[in-house]
Amino acid sequence: MFDAFKLSALAVLASLSLAACGDKNTAPASTSAAAASASAPASAAAGAPLKVGFVYIGPVGSAGWTYAHDLGRKEVEEKFGAQVKTTFVESIPEGADAERVFRDLADNGHKLIFGTTFGYMEAMQKTAKAFPDVKFEHATGYKTAPNMNFYDSRTYEGAYLAGVIAGKMTKSKKLGVVASIPIPEVIRNINAFTLGAQSVNPAISTRAVWVNKWFDPGKEREAALTLIGQGVDVLIQNTDSPAPIQAAEEKGVFAFGWDSDMSKFGPRAHLASAVINWGPYYKKTVGDVLAGTWQPGKVWWGLKEGAVGLVSFNAALPADLKQLVEQKSTEIKSDKLHPFQGPLQDQSGAEKVAAGKQMNDEELRAMNWYVKGVEGAIPK
Repeated sequence: MFDAFKLSALAVLASLSLAACGDKNTAPASTSAAAASASAPASAAAGAPLKVGFVYIGPVGSAGWTYAHDLGRKEVEEKFGAQVKTTFVESIPEGADAERVFRDLADNGHKLIFGTTFGYMEAMQKTAKAFPDVKFEHATGYKTAPNMNFYDSRTYEGAYLAGVIAGKMTKSKKLGVVASIPIPEVIRNINAFTLGAQSVNPAISTRAVWVNKWFDPGKEREAALTLIGQGVDVLIQNTDSPAPIQAAEEKGVFAFGWDSDMSKFGPRAHLASAVINWGPYYKKTVGDVLAGTWQPGKVWWGLKEGAVGLVSFNAALPADLKQLVEQKSTEIKSDKLHPFQGPLQDQSGAEKVAAGKQMNDEELRAMNWYVKGVEGAIPK
């Protein structure tokens, strides 16, 4: 047996089964030290490796959301070696296709399954009911079950810090966001980016172009060019490909990488990358399952836990700006600063958070409004 199988969506949907991918004649996607010592099937006697499955919305590639998750998977392999055997399935659409893949993984002996996008929530919850002896972990959602947890990263903290940089670096005072799907997670990031910028430059305005996809390089590039055409001189994205930062590089404006380090895709344009580190959570969860201490619940990690942060600062950033970002990062970690602390107003000027108050997690998870300074409307 192999420790990791790279299964295309086409192969999965054609066979509707992962069992064939465990056949001794099937070529592995990758090999590792664990492969040699994880030859026993999952159905073997005690001592067999824990089979852990990861289902990805996009291709692994070399940057972005899915790439960041796969780095976390590799950290699991490195830490636990022969105790685990990981499988990943990439480019699986949300909906019925995802449910088929979850069921195939469970049928094939995977006792811990991670679904790594918001749109997998309903499919994973249905599958969890059908496989009560399997532990399910859903990223960025809000539903749980006796054998299903959800986990998330406070990406809005990284977006806020990126906004601080953007507010100092913009000349036009116009910021832009290449946005994916209009869910609270993405709206939070747009708002946090704006608030970070306004904390150093109150005259900032932000506009978003929605592509309604997590990964679509062509649409992402088009959205970036549209924003640049509107006078935006600093871009951030909540999408998976490096197309926006590549467009920024071509047009001579600034941009931020998202989810992983994207500095190599636009060295001049790149101000920093707001990254997610899934490794600590994946290693903790796998360790809990191996130890028999796993519990369902709700986990939301951020700067404090090392789950998000900014990396690869542009050498052109002033030293005092880097110090300011570090100061604000420290304040967020110590709870002295909350990106969504009052007074806060929405687009219409109505008070949403009073002075001296801050939004709690439930309010953040339900966010469906733009802060003052964000232009345009949220798509229905």
